[in-house]
Amino acid sequence: MSTEARKPPPQIALKIRRALGGKSGWNGIVVQFAFAAILGWIAYEIVSNTRANLENQHIAAGFGFLRNNAGFDVNQTLISYTGSDTFLRVFVVGLLNTLVVSVVGIFFATVIGFIVALCRLSPNWLLSRVGEIYVEIIRNLPVLFQILFWYLAVLAALPNPRQSISLLGIAFISNRGLVIPRPIGESGFEPFLAMLTLGIVASLALRFYARRALFERGQMIRIWPSVLALLFGLPLATILVFGLPFTFELPQLKGFNFAGGSRIIPEFVALTVALSTYTAAFIAEIVRAGILSVHKGQMEAGSSLGLSRGATLRLIVVPQAMRVIVPPLTNQYLNLTKNSSLAVAIGYPDLVSVFAGTSLSQTGQAIEIIAMTMGVYLLISLVTSAVMSVYGWRVSRSLGA
Repeated sequence: MSTEARKPPPQIALKIRRALGGKSGWNGIVVQFAFAAILGWIAYEIVSNTRANLENQHIAAGFGFLRNNAGFDVNQTLISYTGSDTFLRVFVVGLLNTLVVSVVGIFFATVIGFIVALCRLSPNWLLSRVGEIYVEIIRNLPVLFQILFWYLAVLAALPNPRQSISLLGIAFISNRGLVIPRPIGESGFEPFLAMLTLGIVASLALRFYARRALFERGQMIRIWPSVLALLFGLPLATILVFGLPFTFELPQLKGFNFAGGSRIIPEFVALTVALSTYTAAFIAEIVRAGILSVHKGQMEAGSSLGLSRGATLRLIVVPQAMRVIVPPLTNQYLNLTKNSSLAVAIGYPDLVSVFAGTSLSQTGQAIEIIAMTMGVYLLISLVTSAVMSVYGWRVSRSLGA
């Protein structure tokens, strides 16, 4: 059949060109501009009506309230804060508390999730059943119930400070939380920290070199003696030269509570444990599915090379499974961060509790406070998604996908 015979009739060709954006492309641009104008008009009307309603009710709008004194205390602060500080300071305190519980929760949820997944895949019948029971029980209980369980049924049942549980006489557990020694920096702290950082960076570089040698030349390099020397030898050398980098302030019972040391409040412990264990149950299933997605011939190939089951999983199977694991794992990280807002149920001073709760009730600036809170959670979610997307891209790139 010739080329001319395959050409469509002129009328059909004209319709195809118009459908694919010929002259009608200008019509599409006009429609998009009109749609954008309608959205802008709707947004303008919403803002205008909201401003008019606020003026009718004599409610001041704007963010000037952030400069006013808060007038209330917060029981956990990662930065210096007093009741005379501003609402902007309260916002930062709540944000840092939200970030610390999210980061710590994500870390422990990931570790627990991977361990439970490996238990479920273990040939040991007991480990497999224990992992299965954990997943089926934890993920089917509401996360708010688990938070309240750890806070009210476990931590609140601990003895008071005068009858607290002593850990080697330097740390104490009571219903007021965990009190531990507080490190106080000395003159040798800066060189100690510099050498420790150098040891960590060098250890990571050694690990990267050993992995490249394994996958490119098939050469297994034992790096753990060098890693131990870097992580412990360098800091020990600074201690010998500059002296102890810090001393510890031990907690002491005075009256009805402890003085000195650092206190980890029970609200933080309950929230972190509940979020970590709950999210870990879902991560375990994600990891298990990712490992099962790798062909079983990979395990057999690792065994034929003389690798143990653990080494085969760590070096061959899990790196390939990460391509499947990362996307749903990102969703679980986002869920954990958003679930941290349930801290208001037990009084943990996160962003929702101290800013969208106490600050809102004192100022009445509902629109501004809710908008700032929504913006923070949106920004945290976008940053988390971006970081995990970059990591997923690097995993796919390393696998040649």
